Amino acid sequence: MDSEEGTQQPQLVLADKLFLLTHPDVNDLDKVRLREEVLEAVVSNDMVPLYETLVSNGVLSLDQKVLDSMRTKNSDELKKINDKIADAEENLGESEVREAHLAKALFYIRIGDKEKALEQLKVTESKTVAVGQKMDLVFYTLQMGLFDLDFDLISKSIDKAKKLFEEGGDWERKNRLKVYEGLFCMSTRNFKKAADLFLDSISTFTTYELFPYDIFIFYTVLTSIITLDRVSLKQKVVDAPEILTVIGKIPFLSEFMNSLYECQYKSFFSAFAGLTEHIKLDRYLQPHFRYYMREVRTVVYSQFLESYKSVTIEAMAKAFGVSEDFIDLELSRFIAAGKLHCKIDKVAGVLETNRPDAKNALYQATIKQGDFLLNRIQKLSRVIDL
Repeated sequence: MDSEEGTQQPQLVLADKLFLLTHPDVNDLDKVRLREEVLEAVVSNDMVPLYETLVSNGVLSLDQKVLDSMRTKNSDELKKINDKIADAEENLGESEVREAHLAKALFYIRIGDKEKALEQLKVTESKTVAVGQKMDLVFYTLQMGLFDLDFDLISKSIDKAKKLFEEGGDWERKNRLKVYEGLFCMSTRNFKKAADLFLDSISTFTTYELFPYDIFIFYTVLTSIITLDRVSLKQKVVDAPEILTVIGKIPFLSEFMNSLYECQYKSFFSAFAGLTEHIKLDRYLQPHFRYYMREVRTVVYSQFLESYKSVTIEAMAKAFGVSEDFIDLELSRFIAAGKLHCKIDKVAGVLETNRPDAKNALYQATIKQGDFLLNRIQKLSRVIDL
């Protein structure tokens, strides 16, 4: 699963294609092409376990000759690897033994046998001394977890990697781990932490095995827009040279980011509509599509209303290039959900903002916590009196 700089790891490319192959929004013609590419990738890597799963799910059709051929190849290759391990244990040193066991783990990873790969990685780890090499084994585990989005395995592997870094480890691997953790956070809807980790990794990005740099920038901008305030967004994203050099390669993303910052709301909605397809067809973002749509709209509506004490619905609808009925319906939902601090005067056709006073909110919270503390003290005093 090693990956040259600039090359995405083949199994993760395959995972993306499998996701698109079962996606309802992908047209049938593209699915024919994707099915051929998936079959070619599975057969060329002799991925028997995955082939059987895809056949049972109806994604691929069973070809017994192909299946038997893959099984024979795997059996022959496994015999050669086991012979190398036996030879290394009898005649060679510890380093050669470790390399032989690692080759067996990589074989199981390549053919998609997750359980045996994890077992073999444990065996390899037991014969590994260097922290850097142990970290590389964790990265293999993380890539397997990302293939089928096994969040439990990913979470445990990230925790394990952090413990290893307490023993040492180089900065290059630490920076790579930030991107893995950021991707995990984004995939589990922790957009704030994901944005922080991605922004920390912009200038040191080397994690090409996960995705190309432009996709990394795509994730960085999307997570930053819904989590950063305007000042931070300007400093870390809008003016970031690393982002500016790449953002033009991604359709609609530059307009999406800049129109939000420059308060060009009509252009923002137009770019946002174009980006929705990219988000829908992304394996990591698609489960959070509706949530992300809501959060972006909350950000943009809040930013617009921030400038006014009151504004007409007509003026807001005109600014966004939508109908008054649409704005009325949209805002009523967000107000009811507590996402926007304003109220609608339907008769006058006016929106009145009622932004909470930060000092007053802090005062109320302090009183509430004080009452809670007094109640606890009273209960404790009763127990002591008894």
